[in-house]
Amino acid sequence: MTSQTNDKQLLHLVIGGELKSIGTFEFANLKEIHFVGAYPSYNSAFDAWKAAAQRTVDNAQMRYFILHAHRLLDPETGKHHNA
Repeated sequence: MTSQTNDKQLLHLVIGGELKSIGTFEFANLKEIHFVGAYPSYNSAFDAWKAAAQRTVDNAQMRYFILHAHRLLDPETGKHHNA
């Protein structure tokens, strides 16, 4: 049985990969994107982002990002948001 809390779930995704060049947000190869995971809060996503980024610190082209998926879709209403 799971315990229920009053905390609102805010879905965050953490992804990363090698960029085409430093200073851009374009991945070199979309087939090689690393999906770190989905997290219910920014804090837990930040911890995962930080761990993944620190593992690849020697590769200047490698970047990880936190995507605020909760801003794209409201699960209660089904309405999409402009992000």
